[in-house]
Amino acid sequence: MRIARFRLAGAGPVATGVVDGDEIVEVGTMEPVELLAGGAGVVHALAQDARTRHPLGEVELLAPVPNPRKFLAIGINYADHIRETGREAPTFPVFFNKQVTCITGPHDPIQIPRVSSDVDFEGELGIVIGRRCRHVPVERAHEVIAGFLVVNDVTVRDWQYRSPTWTLGKSFDTHGPTGPWITTPDEVDDPQDLRIRTLLNGETMQDASTSEMIFGCSEQIATLSTAFTLEPGDLVSTGTPAGVGVARQPPVFLRAGDSVRIEIDGVGAIENPVVDEPADTEVF
Repeated sequence: MRIARFRLAGAGPVATGVVDGDEIVEVGTMEPVELLAGGAGVVHALAQDARTRHPLGEVELLAPVPNPRKFLAIGINYADHIRETGREAPTFPVFFNKQVTCITGPHDPIQIPRVSSDVDFEGELGIVIGRRCRHVPVERAHEVIAGFLVVNDVTVRDWQYRSPTWTLGKSFDTHGPTGPWITTPDEVDDPQDLRIRTLLNGETMQDASTSEMIFGCSEQIATLSTAFTLEPGDLVSTGTPAGVGVARQPPVFLRAGDSVRIEIDGVGAIENPVVDEPADTEVF
């Protein structure tokens, strides 16, 4: 199943729906993660009983998990990406936080902040945690996954490199596009065998397989849950392959007017326009 948050024509109340071909079946207002907690049978039953359908082309898809308790990500987790950055392969996963206020929808604008022009793209497979868990063994990690989505781990490179924690450079507002929906595990044969591509203005920048991860999805969940409790709706972004802008000669950074698209076979695609940060973003 593919579970989405949406609203009609960019206005009106937010609803949750099950994507069925080129339509979305409205099943209520419960958040997708809460809906999935009831089990696939409950979701199927709701979809079968639903009377309201909308063409996908007539709805605005929103971030499937707008307010997770945690948005976690892993760095330097693809061998080819390690080679292009000149780093050594890690012997232990390198995790960092993206602040949840960076989360935005699958087609919302990415803003170039006033303080930097070194804004990069990173196409990634995202995991949505489906149940509260701790000390999850690798072999059982699949049991706590509610589904998968596409993530663009947008990064302000100069701010990232100013601090060893990376959090500032990874957390600017609008720098966490996610979506287009939550794809449940039954739709994904093997999360370690998915093709992932990033296109900038139609040109392929990243093209790889999730099989190239150093630490796979299950290993990441096992490591994180050893340190702290994972909760329903927590997001884990699993790393990016080679092709990022900063590693190119010359570097290729996002500019206003660009469009960046990330596709993951069997999961979906997100595509975001790039704009300059508006003048009215001050809030104090």
